[in-house]
Amino acid sequence: MLLDAYGRPVNIQPLTKELAPPIAYVRTSIFEPVAGRLTPEYLAGILASAMEGDSQALLTLATDMEEREPHYASVIGTRKLAVSGLDFQVESVSDNADDVKQADAIRELVRTDAFSNLLDDLLDALAKGFSVCEIMWERSSTQWWPGEFKWRDPRWFTFHRDTDQIYLRNQTAAIDPPGDPLAPYKFIVHYPRIRNGLRIYGGLGRLAATSYMCKNYDLRDMMRFLEKFGHPLSLGRYAAGATESDLATLRRAVIGIGVDAAAILPDSMRIEFEQPPNVTGAEKLFLGIADWLDRQVSKAVLGQTMTTDSGSSYSQAKVHDEVRDDIKRSDTKKLCATLNRDLVQAFIDLNFGPRERGQYPRIYVPFKEEFDPKEFSEALANLVPLGLRVEQSVIRDKMGLPDPDPKAKSEDLLSPPSSSTPVIPANSKPTKPALNAANAAQASDFADEIEAHALSDWQQVTPEYSDPIKEALDSSVTYEEFANKLAALADTINPIKLTLALAKATFKARGAGDAS
Repeated sequence: MLLDAYGRPVNIQPLTKELAPPIAYVRTSIFEPVAGRLTPEYLAGILASAMEGDSQALLTLATDMEEREPHYASVIGTRKLAVSGLDFQVESVSDNADDVKQADAIRELVRTDAFSNLLDDLLDALAKGFSVCEIMWERSSTQWWPGEFKWRDPRWFTFHRDTDQIYLRNQTAAIDPPGDPLAPYKFIVHYPRIRNGLRIYGGLGRLAATSYMCKNYDLRDMMRFLEKFGHPLSLGRYAAGATESDLATLRRAVIGIGVDAAAILPDSMRIEFEQPPNVTGAEKLFLGIADWLDRQVSKAVLGQTMTTDSGSSYSQAKVHDEVRDDIKRSDTKKLCATLNRDLVQAFIDLNFGPRERGQYPRIYVPFKEEFDPKEFSEALANLVPLGLRVEQSVIRDKMGLPDPDPKAKSEDLLSPPSSSTPVIPANSKPTKPALNAANAAQASDFADEIEAHALSDWQQVTPEYSDPIKEALDSSVTYEEFANKLAALADTINPIKLTLALAKATFKARGAGDAS
């Protein structure tokens, strides 16, 4: 019997069917917007209802915020793309032929467009607290294959008030359970786990809701301010004794001049433009509040503000971008855990049979800071010759290299050096082979010959076949004393002959050493 990652028995019969289609008045994409009439009292009621198990209003608000608020949509989109744009790879359990075959099958799945769309859909959980995708399995005579992953509106699901277990809304509207349990191997459910507690409270939309509401109030007040004080007041004046028809004509002219910039009036009437009172700088109050609220949302979603708001230098933004990278790491690891639990295990169990825990191929993302290919290669070059044994599949997975095609020609494949070729560790300096007993005597003869030539050249440099430099060295106790005596001998020794003699001796010694 197949058991999923939660230990539930798996019924393979309904896997090829659509289990969560839309149902009128129960599972629909048409919901009344709530963001436009948001007030403190209404927001408090939405949060209270979500705690009691009715999360539809909160999820609708989170959806409205992404559609209505540009800054929130930008930062939540940045956090999603930071993960979905990464290079997801697959690691084999071992070099065993069966394990390699399983990993290759998962690699084929990861390379599909459907998998790329799946990542985007699952990352909707960052805003809502959870995301559900239904796997549309296709079955052939030899294989189960996920042909499509259908994103399901989070408002189609509900959580048990006591167990916090997720259920699919149905037409019975039962309270316990509040819907249908999700079928094993049929759904991928991702929880971002941004905070502890109820899963419906784990989304960033709830965290940003208060800032969104306050910014709406601020922008509304700023529009009223600009409407009242942003342009001059049109004032119509009429003469005494004007009739109702005259007043109606003047009223139409005052209203229309703001749009048409033209009006026709009798001589007895006129329109004046009164300048509004001096309110210079008042608009900064509204803009300052909006900017402050945007920074709070940036902190909540990205963990920082300098890469999203103006006023920071490149170096400051670069530092803070690394802080955001920590959030990206966490989001990525949790998403990979969901994929390995709900997708990889289901795919392997259906096609290859169940495996022991920890014996499934693994989807992961190798971050650059965690893996340096150059250092890894140098370490292997030093350790393998010393006896380190490592599986080739592990190396290929770490390097992001696919398994070689078994049908590839040998000349098209990179091969290791032959056994007769010595393996030289990386970063090692080339060394001369050690002298053996057979050529030790020859090396001694070379040394004697070089010494004889050097002495004959040296005698031509020193006056009267004496060695004043050796005498100065033998009679000196300290280095400073020898240096002083050597300076005094400068006039008695030809420096050119001395340099040539030393160079000649060095050259002969080097040549003899290379020959040996």
